[in-house]
Amino acid sequence: MTPKQRLNILLADDGSQHAQAAVEWLQNISLPSQSQILVFHAFHSGQIEFVPDFERSLERTKKQLSNRGYCVESELQLGHAAEKILEIAAARTPDLIVLGAKGLRSTVSILLGGVAQHVVEYACCPVLIVRAPYHGFGKVLFVTDGSPASQNAACYLTNFPLPPDAHVSMMHVLPPLQTPVMMEPYYGGAWQTVYAVPRAPQEEEAARERETKLGEALLTRTRRLLERYGLDAAPVLTRGDAATEILNYAREHQIDLIVAGSRGLSQFKSLLMGSVSRKLVHYSNCSVLIVKAPGPGKE
Repeated sequence: MTPKQRLNILLADDGSQHAQAAVEWLQNISLPSQSQILVFHAFHSGQIEFVPDFERSLERTKKQLSNRGYCVESELQLGHAAEKILEIAAARTPDLIVLGAKGLRSTVSILLGGVAQHVVEYACCPVLIVRAPYHGFGKVLFVTDGSPASQNAACYLTNFPLPPDAHVSMMHVLPPLQTPVMMEPYYGGAWQTVYAVPRAPQEEEAARERETKLGEALLTRTRRLLERYGLDAAPVLTRGDAATEILNYAREHQIDLIVAGSRGLSQFKSLLMGSVSRKLVHYSNCSVLIVKAPGPGKE
């Protein structure tokens, strides 16, 4: 699927295998004419002697992408990678930031490199985290909770360059059924006695059916939205912890790309990203596309 509008893409290339996987993805997709790609690499003061190597690497990537007919620029800057990427994104307002899941200096035990983590948390546009090895995005899982952020992600997905034969599933996770709790005040201090009040079987079944119908209705609305743009998606409804269910499904079905929405700009920086989106980025074994909801004053 070729996007209808040209895209302005910022590619962070640090020479790692995951960054090369991102380059492979860009080589394999179809972008509209006049789409622009800025290939960027940041280095710190201790790496000045390697600047010629960085320049050659950027030129190599630029040539790879230029051969696909894209308008490609490259830029090398001294400074902290995440900060520089965010500065460029703020100035150029790209449609998408693309970077590898782990940089050259990432700790093996950390699934997401510090640079990628920082960019995903604070970028004002969608971010694609690519994991090596790259085998194409033939299986895509779009997750929705019915929020404006999810609706925004669905609209973005309809203009995202997916392969023509991509199989798209859309998933909604119902919350675990919770047992009502009674709290008895303790007048001698701050402690309270907590009692679990079990639901009657009929009441629990009614709650389960009610939530299931709401979840099915949400998936139906989402499917119709995607179909209007020529994107068919198979519904998947599960129940449990959202991140756990999504990650398990992705592993069991060998998903190549998870797509999720996330809250937009907030006055509290620590709340820029929802906990589910954060877990998907950290613990997924496949690529992840996080689409931020527009912040205040944005459409």
